[in-house]
Order: sequence, then structure tokens, then C-alpha cells
Amino acid sequence: METRQLFTDDAYLSTAEARVLAVNEAGGIILDQTCFYATSGGQPGDTGYFERADGSRIAIAATVTGQTKAEIIHLPATDAPRPEPGETLVLHVDWERRYRLMRMHTACHLLSVICPYPITGASVSEEDSWVDFDMAETMDKADITGQLMALVRDNHPVFTRWITEAELDANPGIVKSKNVRPPRGAGQIRLVCIGENAAVDSQPCGGTHVSETQEVGEIHIGKIEKKGKENRRFRIRFGPLPQ
Repeated sequence: METRQLFTDDAYLSTAEARVLAVNEAGGIILDQTCFYATSGGQPGDTGYFERADGSRIAIAATVTGQTKAEIIHLPATDAPRPEPGETLVLHVDWERRYRLMRMHTACHLLSVICPYPITGASVSEEDSWVDFDMAETMDKADITGQLMALVRDNHPVFTRWITEAELDANPGIVKSKNVRPPRGAGQIRLVCIGENAAVDSQPCGGTHVSETQEVGEIHIGKIEKKGKENRRFRIRFGPLPQ
């Protein structure tokens, strides 16, 4: 089953109406469309609740993909009721959590601009995100923080555009991940771009992001860890760099 992914076009859509297509054996809810992002690309899935016609709520503890990226499964909390197929629900994303993840995910993209090395792994969270780079150099966290905040303050636009798989093949350098390639088969690849005409950055990504870099807010590099001979983990945290 395919679910229309509303967050792909509008990351700020926190409420939407949807119809239940099915409830699987594990209780996972599959809808005809959703504004809930599913765990992928290092970004955790959304939480929140579904509102039923009688006003009661179904708490959603996690959102994941099914057998394909096109199938999105909403996992209710253990004690939450299950809806019926065909039922219409109003979806409510935990917006405060989602917005922090959007800010963090965008910050990870900015870090990849400052550190132009192959990405070997990444994890986005509400408080402490990290990106691993295939690099041996030593960098100063205060210097990296300064460069990050310069990009934030310059308030570059952040937007998405689509390219064909053939265009991606002609420009393989836009893929920054060393180990993971964008999903293929649909004919199109979604790019997240930063700066006028994508002058700052452009890379394949299916995640949710803010619309301009100043929304990221104050961030800093909390730690740079050595994770192997040629691997460095940069931890991004909200707030100013501790003195």
C-alpha cells in the first residue's frame, strides 16, 4: 500500500485529515495520506496523535516505513485503541519535537558544507545530533561553530527541487554519503538545496527541513570524536558553545 507523503512538499504541515486503509497484525495504521514523517536517513519518525470523529485520541508512538519507502506505518502506543479501516482521522504531529528535528537536520546539512568530506553516517535527534566524516584531519570545534553560525546568520533560503535519475547519474558528486545511495525506481530524486539557486549546497535527501537557515537558531559543535583512523564524528548541539 502506498501512502501520499504530505511532508515531502510541506514540512510545516502539522495537521491533516486522512482515511484508514488498513491496520496490520502488529496494530500499525496505514493511511491514504500522512503528514507524519517516517524514520529514514538518520531522522526519527514523528510522534503525536490521531483524533477520531468522537473526539477521542489514538496516541502515536512512532512512524516507520513498511516493505517499501512508499508504505508508511503509524505505530500506536501500547494502550491506544485501534481505528477501523475506512475511518477518517485528523492527524496531529507533535510539532515542537518535529520542528527541533527540522532545525537539527538542516544544521547537519550546513555542517556538510563546512566539512566537504564523504559522510559515513549520521543521526538526527532533538538535542544531540552527529555526522561522521571520512577524514583524518583534526579540526577546531570553535572554528567549525563559528562557520556554522555564519551560515545560520546569513539566512540562506532552504528549498527542495526534483531531478531525474539520469541527471543524478550525470552529477554523482552531489551524493555526499559514502555508503548510502538515494532510493531509485520512481524516476525522480528529491534534492534539498540551500542558498539562492542552490549556491551553498544541494544534495539528495528525503527529510524535513526549515525554510531558511536562521530558523536553525544558535548551535555549536559539542565534541569532535575520533571513530577510527580516518573517521571523525561531529556532534551538533543547540545553544552557544560553552566557555
